[in-house]
Amino acid sequence: MQWTSILAIYFLFWVLSAFLMLPFGMRTHDEAGIDKIPGQADSAPADFRPGRVILRATILAAVLCGLFVANYVNGWITVQDIDFIGTPESFGEGG
Repeated sequence: MQWTSILAIYFLFWVLSAFLMLPFGMRTHDEAGIDKIPGQADSAPADFRPGRVILRATILAAVLCGLFVANYVNGWITVQDIDFIGTPESFGEGG
């Protein structure tokens, strides 16, 4: 696998991880006991820390990308392992 492919896969895992990490650790103003500004959404976070989200996403993406590359190199899970339907040729055999 080329390093550019690994970089692209890491980027995809990072974006996925960033969206997964966004809600963790967030508290609304009501949960934190802070007064809201008039017109503010009830679901707005009280203290958003993007650095923490970026750090968590980076660590999770590194682990997931590492597992993906290790699986690619070692062949632990292949397409045949997750093919639950079968090939198009085998559809007509069951009758």
